[in-house]
Amino acid sequence: MNINLPNRLSLFRICLVPLIALIYLFPYAQFGIAVMELDFGFVTLRVTNIIVLILFAIASFTDFLDGFIARKYQLITSFGKFLDPIADKLLVNTMFVLFAASGAAAVVPVMVMIWRDTMVDGMRMNASEKGIVVAAGFMGKVKTVAQMITIIVILLNNLPFELWRFPMGELLLWFSMCVSVISGVSYFMQLKDVIMETM
Repeated sequence: MNINLPNRLSLFRICLVPLIALIYLFPYAQFGIAVMELDFGFVTLRVTNIIVLILFAIASFTDFLDGFIARKYQLITSFGKFLDPIADKLLVNTMFVLFAASGAAAVVPVMVMIWRDTMVDGMRMNASEKGIVVAAGFMGKVKTVAQMITIIVILLNNLPFELWRFPMGELLLWFSMCVSVISGVSYFMQLKDVIMETM
């Protein structure tokens, strides 16, 4: 099977997800591996977080790049339409699950965002079966940007805001949850006639 460049980038993004999870969760101490830490005042930042941040940035850049290449060179395919959103959600939701598992993020907003994604995917799948395509709206784009910034701030242990004892990471997490819910409601309002027609 001949896979074009945008789809290869999406597959590459998916392959980065387990690598990110491994680096973030690996029990270094159990294997006698000392993880270097950097001190910024009273805030400590593990080098593994920086590595994960770099990999996350690379993965996020491929998200922009595959879409740009696909549109510019008319390489949009059905496989790409299927693969790209899956790659995006795997990357972002995995990061939030990792944060919740390690105690770096509250569980409730993470659960709500994952629930929202699951329900929206179900709505879009139902709509696509009837030939209706729903493009990402403004609030959906705000959600994506908010989640990306939240992930970066949490990986940096809330730096530089932690130096002033300002909980920016926590505020961004709850903001991302609120925007996620609002965009989910927006999808429902657009598709409610399709969803309700068989009740």
